[in-house]
Amino acid sequence: MTRRRWAGAAAIVLAVIAGTDDGAAAAQEPVDLELVLLADASRSIDEGEIRFQRQGYAAAITHPDVLAAIAHGFLQRIAITYVEWGDETSQEVVVPWTVIDGPASAAAFAEALLAEPRRASGPNAIGSALAAAHALIEGNDIEGTRRVIDLSADSAWSGGGVPITQARAAALDAAIVINGLAVLCRECVSGQPVDYDLESAFASYIIGGPGSFVITADGDRRFAEAVRRKLILEIAGESPAPESG
Repeated sequence: MTRRRWAGAAAIVLAVIAGTDDGAAAAQEPVDLELVLLADASRSIDEGEIRFQRQGYAAAITHPDVLAAIAHGFLQRIAITYVEWGDETSQEVVVPWTVIDGPASAAAFAEALLAEPRRASGPNAIGSALAAAHALIEGNDIEGTRRVIDLSADSAWSGGGVPITQARAAALDAAIVINGLAVLCRECVSGQPVDYDLESAFASYIIGGPGSFVITADGDRRFAEAVRRKLILEIAGESPAPESG
């Protein structure tokens, strides 16, 4: 599958939206959820971590609990795509839109995810990544009951490209929910990525929309568990229960 760089992501969003007004729209495939998995592949993420993140998502999408959540949906099918992002010129589709409706399609998605080489690079451009994800949702041939962008990152800082506030507002105006996976530490590399409250920064500046939430991955061993929990919540259209105490 040919990949494309999503340079000028805000312009792409506008072009895609404008294009939907021309002529009769083609029939779209109905699903319970359209989900963009927007994974950090910026320069703070090394090759080992790229593999680790992909393995975590591959294990989660094929997990029986995630498949059970899909089976409990009204349509019993979701559509997902996996995108790695870096700077404003580097948002790369690793696995294109795939309908997951059972173990076989989930396994095929996981296999494709683990087979592809890394392509994204450069410093953080979170706003451009959100805008690219928005364009992918608007430009597909799928009609989801819910539409979600799921951003994972070890920083809430953006060094260029589309401003986060602009990309976030555009997605929310289009009824797209933005959730977050805050990667708080990288035990195998350099420890704590940032010296501020990353989860609070996600909550304040990145996530948004009805039921939006942040899930924390605070160690390598808990990453796959956090991804699995996040996917189940997103598929079910739920938010995490508030912590007691």
